[in-house]
Amino acid sequence: MKGLKSFKDELNLVSEDNFLEFSLELFNFQAKNNPVYRNFIESLKIRLETVKRLEDIPFLPITAFKYQDIMTGNWSSELTFESSGTTGFEVSRHSIQDLDFYKEVSRSVFERFYGNPADYHILALLPSYLERKFSSLVYMVDHLIELSDSVHSGYYLNDLVGLKDQIALLHDNSERKIILWGVTFALLEFAKSFPMDLSGHIIIETGGMKGRGAELVREEVHGILKDAFNIRHVHSEYGMTELLSQAYALTNGRFRCPPWMRVLAREINDPFCTILPGEQGVLNIVDLANIHSCAFIGTDDLGRVYADGTFEVLGRLDNSDVRGCNLLFN
Repeated sequence: MKGLKSFKDELNLVSEDNFLEFSLELFNFQAKNNPVYRNFIESLKIRLETVKRLEDIPFLPITAFKYQDIMTGNWSSELTFESSGTTGFEVSRHSIQDLDFYKEVSRSVFERFYGNPADYHILALLPSYLERKFSSLVYMVDHLIELSDSVHSGYYLNDLVGLKDQIALLHDNSERKIILWGVTFALLEFAKSFPMDLSGHIIIETGGMKGRGAELVREEVHGILKDAFNIRHVHSEYGMTELLSQAYALTNGRFRCPPWMRVLAREINDPFCTILPGEQGVLNIVDLANIHSCAFIGTDDLGRVYADGTFEVLGRLDNSDVRGCNLLFN
């Protein structure tokens, strides 16, 4: 049986061919060394030797991160990420054993989709995240801004005029592409106030409206942004406090995962019944980077998973708290 360090060192070796092997090995390790996950499995009366497929793995309800410290093994936390939450609701907390490992994972995922961060000026419009502490998204974007090695990269809390001026300067005087990374409500406000030509550059939206207005269908949000900025596609990032990895949608609204992450869909009324590709269900996520917490999480996100492994997010279960990223409804 591997230890925690072995799982970390071998994460980049995960591929489509060996994903099941890695998943079952990590499942058995966490089922024995994560007290919360072990108790969950025991309460379901599941015997470990009967788990032979991804579909057999019990997925820990994501709400457990609100009420328990989800830890595999014995270690001290370097930092605890906290979800954005909504007034009156508990926030999720994810203890991080190794912040450098989180940086390594987020950098590696970014590079698989976009290449070297140093090829971009990264401008971040994330007011709802910057206004609170311990955001995993801000920690990730901080690292990517640092890796961009550009004096022009940075945050624009509520300074839309400054953001407009900076984009105009870079658009006219730089060979690098711009990545404008923003929470949805702030991007919509920026589009309304300062429409401009951003053709050839990239907009990444995440995070929904955060209570700043009615949730809109994704196509409507992307249509507004495409019209305002003269771009063909709006990109999206799917991540959450409870995960170490991210998925990205670059063209058609379907998210793609790094090799060590996979999404399955379950029936809405039966958490132990998976569904056929393309059918609407609730998303289960395998994130093998969640070595120190739990790699098998049952989310409250509604979506569809397709035969090629891509997925889309359609909304949230009716009784779930409004929190986290990608709360838009298709």
